[in-house]
Amino acid sequence: MFGLERMRALHTVATHGTVAAAASALHVTPSGVSQQLGKLEREAGQRLLEPHGRSVRLTTAGHVLARHAERILAQVEQARADLELLREDVTGTVRVGAIPTTVHALLPPALALLRDRHPGLAVTLEEGEAEETLPRIVAGGLDVAVLDSWEHRPATVPPTLSRTTLLHDVADLALPASHRLAHRKVVDLAEVDDLPWIGWSAGSGCFDWLTRVLRDHGPDARISCAIGNYPTQLALVAGNVGAAVVPRLGRDSVPDGVRVLATRPALNRTIHAVTRAEDADRGVVRACVDAFTSAADRFQHLV
Repeated sequence: MFGLERMRALHTVATHGTVAAAASALHVTPSGVSQQLGKLEREAGQRLLEPHGRSVRLTTAGHVLARHAERILAQVEQARADLELLREDVTGTVRVGAIPTTVHALLPPALALLRDRHPGLAVTLEEGEAEETLPRIVAGGLDVAVLDSWEHRPATVPPTLSRTTLLHDVADLALPASHRLAHRKVVDLAEVDDLPWIGWSAGSGCFDWLTRVLRDHGPDARISCAIGNYPTQLALVAGNVGAAVVPRLGRDSVPDGVRVLATRPALNRTIHAVTRAEDADRGVVRACVDAFTSAADRFQHLV
């Protein structure tokens, strides 16, 4: 029967294109890869490689077996990950980057749950917007990124990454209590034409999102304050400085002097946990995402 390491050698050649590149990826010599492929050909009873210039290429049989090898190797990794999660001593370090609203609301219960489930697992946590954390996930500097994707500005996640939906959230309009529209339950943003706006830090994805939303609903709208903190934004609204759009996940309470109203149309976003696809079932990463998913259940009332 086909040996696992021989199937791995074939899959790596199919992925990297040459025996030399496959040897480098597998940290073995090219002759070692050739020997594994020769044994696999004898087991298969068919030619798997054929000369192509100074290199080789897969035959039709080689391509067929390489596709099976990919599925077999994925199943083996899945089995390894499942067994790792059954151990009580999931250990090591998992590196997490998360947007500020989730650091404030979701991450505390999620990390507490993770600590209870896997006390030997260390977590490092950094705050950052998607435009900061996604490149670090791709580069390997982070293991998990928690980010948002707005309907009006969906997050662009590279195909090499895997994402898990954690929860859905809605942003509401915050107005000074004395404003002429404050008695309403639902307000179209275009109706707020007599106040400047308070947005997230300039240059951030949230700032760009609000700029786009306001442009769609009111061409004369302007953002006069850029503050990377929702409690501070609400304090400024209470001081009659301007209006703000605040996600429900981003507020614990509403200060005196502020009225929170629904918007027409609703401003929706989805919170995702993003990992590298090849790491999605790695024990420490999967344990982290599972804890985040469990903790997110308590926030489902937001929508």
